[in-house]
Amino acid sequence: MASSQNQNSNFQDFLPLMANKIGGDGLIGELCNGFNLLMDSEKGVITFDSLKKNSALLGLQDLSDDDLRSMLKEGDFDGDGALNQMEFCVLMFRLSPELMEESQFLLEEALLQEFKDYC
Repeated sequence: MASSQNQNSNFQDFLPLMANKIGGDGLIGELCNGFNLLMDSEKGVITFDSLKKNSALLGLQDLSDDDLRSMLKEGDFDGDGALNQMEFCVLMFRLSPELMEESQFLLEEALLQEFKDYC
C-alpha cells in the first residue's frame, strides 16, 4: 500500500501537456502506442502478466503487484480481467483529472452551442 501512496504523491499528469503539444489525434496515437507496448501480443489485450512484464517501459517498474491488479480492475469494464484498447484509453483519460475537466468544459460548450442553434 505504501508503494501506491508514494506513487500517487509523485504523480504528475502529463496527458494534458501532451494533448496541447500534439493535438487530439496525436494523443490518441500515443495512447495506442502505449497500449501496444503493454499488451500481450498473442491475446491482443493488456493482461496482468503483460502489464507486469512491460510496465518498466513506461517507468512503472516500482508498482507492486497489488497496484497493477488495481489498475487492471479500475479499467476493466467488461469484467474479463484484461484491458482492451478502448478500456485502456478510457482509463488513461480517467486518471488525468485536468484532461477530464477540459473535456467536460468542451462538451458543455458544444451542448450550449447546439442548444442556441436549436432555439
